[in-house]
Amino acid sequence: MPSVSPEKRTKIRGWLNSMLIGRFNLQVTRSSSYTKKSQFQVEEEDIEKLEVRVDLWNNGNLVQDIFLGEIKVPVKVLRNDSFQAWYLLQPRENGNKSSKTDDLGSLRLNICYTEDCVFPSEYYAPLRNLLLKSSDIQPISASAAYILCEVCRDKYDAVLPLVRLLLHHHKLVPFVAAVAELDLKDTQEANTIFRGNSLATRCVDEMMKIVGKHYLKVTLKPVIDEICESPKPCEIDPIKLREGDNVETNMENLRYYVDKVFREIVRSSISCPTLMCDVFYSLRHLAAKRFPNDPHVQYSAVSSFVFLRFFAVAVVSPHTFHLRPHHPDAQTSRTLTLISKAIQTLGSWGSLTKSKLSSFKETFMCEFFKTFQEEKFTESVKKFLDDVSSTESKEPSGLSEPIHLKEGEMYKRAQGRTRIGKKNFKKRWFCLTSREFTYHKQQDKEPIFTIPIKNILAVEKLDESSFNKKNMFQVLHGEKPLYIQANNCVEASEWIEALCRVTRCNQKRLSFYHPSAFLNGNWLCCKATVENTVGCARCTADVPADTQIEIDGDRETERIYSLFTINMSKLQKLEEACGSIAVYQGPRKEPDDYSNFTIEDSVATFHTLKQIIDTVEKLNESHEKYQKKRSSSAEYGSEKNPIGKVS
Repeated sequence: MPSVSPEKRTKIRGWLNSMLIGRFNLQVTRSSSYTKKSQFQVEEEDIEKLEVRVDLWNNGNLVQDIFLGEIKVPVKVLRNDSFQAWYLLQPRENGNKSSKTDDLGSLRLNICYTEDCVFPSEYYAPLRNLLLKSSDIQPISASAAYILCEVCRDKYDAVLPLVRLLLHHHKLVPFVAAVAELDLKDTQEANTIFRGNSLATRCVDEMMKIVGKHYLKVTLKPVIDEICESPKPCEIDPIKLREGDNVETNMENLRYYVDKVFREIVRSSISCPTLMCDVFYSLRHLAAKRFPNDPHVQYSAVSSFVFLRFFAVAVVSPHTFHLRPHHPDAQTSRTLTLISKAIQTLGSWGSLTKSKLSSFKETFMCEFFKTFQEEKFTESVKKFLDDVSSTESKEPSGLSEPIHLKEGEMYKRAQGRTRIGKKNFKKRWFCLTSREFTYHKQQDKEPIFTIPIKNILAVEKLDESSFNKKNMFQVLHGEKPLYIQANNCVEASEWIEALCRVTRCNQKRLSFYHPSAFLNGNWLCCKATVENTVGCARCTADVPADTQIEIDGDRETERIYSLFTINMSKLQKLEEACGSIAVYQGPRKEPDDYSNFTIEDSVATFHTLKQIIDTVEKLNESHEKYQKKRSSSAEYGSEKNPIGKVS
């Protein structure tokens, strides 16, 4: 294996743990304007320039948050160590004369910074492959990914890089299905399904945070902005009413907001990312299989995530999901809390068999919900859950007539033409509905060509080099690709996004496509001469174009390697336990502090553990060689190569 020179890239991750204002896990990144290949890629010499900045705000003011002070800690003093100290708050750097620092108070921080050195991709192939095949291991508890999460003291440390790695390699859905099935084996009551803090629920939570940002933005941000910028009093708890408040008026205000938020959610199924739909379908199928006599469990399996863990959480904490720049004031925060409670309950109505009002502990909430038409809301919830957990394309509104989604004038290239020429492009009127995509010679004319939505296999951008034209995209539908030129880049993105959303549940979606055209007997992108050959590039439009996620698979694998290294003693003890069970066929020894791991199959688990340990040890050798070379190349007598260092 080739050695890694000091000039190789170094990528870093950092955590911030504040003892006063809570715990935060922060990834140290560069801005989106950074010119390197990845925003996570930071050259080693740049690390010395990085710093952790902590801003302290007071949100007690009803008008706006008040800035109290800031702290800056250079990363170089934290490298590979934890740091705890009191810091004097400093005024914001705005060019004005600084005030006395002792006037602003102080803050106690406990900061831990971890730096990862990421090697070229080939170094991680054995460990990466071991993790990616986890969903195929029987039982799943014997897989590398499952073992990783079990040996880490804090599962969050393992779940985040694991989910990102599996997501990057399109292996997340089968793994979530496998761990969810294991979770369901221990679930005895249908009404408690996916309510715990298990590996399955954590994986789904992280997945929704990663891929659902744009979905939340297009669904909730307009109504959240209205609530925060033009707040109406909504307090309905008699104990918390302020002098002069009218409970009937407040109830009407709250009802208005709940109606609006709920309506936006149940109408949003067409915007739900494909990956979320695929996961929800798997959970629904597994729940129905586990509790075949309960017709409601297929809905509660999905609502427990999409309503309780996604929309309701985003409503009560919009700043956390980047829907608002700051934490809302106290009154608005209380309004959002009441709306969130209402959304949680409305979302569970499609799966409740007991009295719906009995789900409230507060009397005032029971009174509030007596004003709702329960059956109307129940049917809306069920329809929404059906749409986001189905593998078949459906009408987004459930109506018999197709829903008009988008129309406009663009240029279409004649299908099947082998030459490049301006005459091959004709201006046409395009129309997209929930059932079909058509183009016409003129508006209000009969369509020249119709593509049923269910037949669309992919919608992707087309390389400008194909026809020397900008703003082009292609619709793949089984026959010749349909090449279209939009009038500008914004219009092209809008059409791609609209087509992707309406086709997101098509069962025969393509995984690969050709980014260029087939002209003069070959594909311009890969030079293949067979027109119907499999595409050479992975499809990118499973989610809207502006929500593509940048994930560095090598960086995530390095983080997982580091976690395995930290927990090597636990892996070795677990390996010994498996070996003892397999050899002596005796009862398992009482577990010590290394793990509460339940060994379902000692032979399979032992085999996986041996592979993990061997793979990690080989990576250890590579890291040691790199560190040795790094030290030897440093100036003698420096911090990296001190005098008297033992060779």
